[in-house]
Amino acid sequence: MENTIENLLHEVKSFSAKTKQDLESFRLKYISKKGAIGELFENLKQIPADQKKQFGKILNELKQAAEAKFTELNDKLQSSSEEKTNIDLTLPPVPNKVGNLHPLTLTKNRIIEIFERLGFNVADGPEIEDDWHNFSALNFPDNHPAREMQDTFFIEKKNAEGGDVLLRTHTSNVQIRLLEKQKPPVRAIMPGRVYRNEAISARAHCFFHQVEGLYVDRNVSFADLKQTLFHFAKEMYGKDIKLRLRPSFFPFTEPSAEIDVTCLICKGEGCVVCKRSGWVEIAGAGMVHPNVLRNCGVDPEEFTGFAFGMGIERVTQLRYQVNDLRLYSENDIRFLRQFHTEGTA
Repeated sequence: MENTIENLLHEVKSFSAKTKQDLESFRLKYISKKGAIGELFENLKQIPADQKKQFGKILNELKQAAEAKFTELNDKLQSSSEEKTNIDLTLPPVPNKVGNLHPLTLTKNRIIEIFERLGFNVADGPEIEDDWHNFSALNFPDNHPAREMQDTFFIEKKNAEGGDVLLRTHTSNVQIRLLEKQKPPVRAIMPGRVYRNEAISARAHCFFHQVEGLYVDRNVSFADLKQTLFHFAKEMYGKDIKLRLRPSFFPFTEPSAEIDVTCLICKGEGCVVCKRSGWVEIAGAGMVHPNVLRNCGVDPEEFTGFAFGMGIERVTQLRYQVNDLRLYSENDIRFLRQFHTEGTA
């Protein structure tokens, strides 16, 4: 057994490790419990009692030598790997890559900038709303299709206060909250995220962003609405843009109109986005319905007003000629890198 110990000690001292695998092989062969040194400690039981002390001392010296050799080999491997990964400080630095704003944010900021110059303030409201502010106060009848599950994400049906709790389907809820708290004149826009239970496609999504506008004062007319939106279209898309108003119906406005602009993707020649018509709808608008004013405590005999709502995705689609609304929410860095903050100017 003494010869075996001497041979193992010679092997330990002469062992060399060039890789981590070699180091692991050394540990398994000599240091682990099932290694050669561990087996010798197990065989120590068979040594006569008067010789156990002598052989035990020699085995401990062998074990200590193996552990010291393992530490030495490990330190050498670590120092050599550090030398290989040292950074060359003489190399030129990698330039910092500054991120940019999302295209929807760029467009929203531009919309706010345009309307602030016209004297509109920015208002905000909750995304989780009750039935009164989202539907009833806006003159939606009880049997209106928008109240049904196919259009609205309901959180709670008929809560303790007797109404539904839902994800707002438009930012018109902020108009109601604003008129309840502030007496006319009121001139504000309300940008924000809205939710509708719609199939996701190139033209629609289950969540998107809107900007609602409201102006209530004495002697506000439809001509004021028309000139406001005409000014917005010119500022957003350029002086050559054409605008048209088509009669429509909304429960909260009367009379109502849908606002179309020339399709900037096909330049009015007809494409998939404009459904081959050469026109793209960007907003719905109209004079605030007298019932809406009454629901908010405003006398419709004294005050009139107009309201409009537009999808930020649609405005952005025309502004940057993007033909698929799904790109805005997929977070593809190749798509997002194409937009820069200078686009707000």
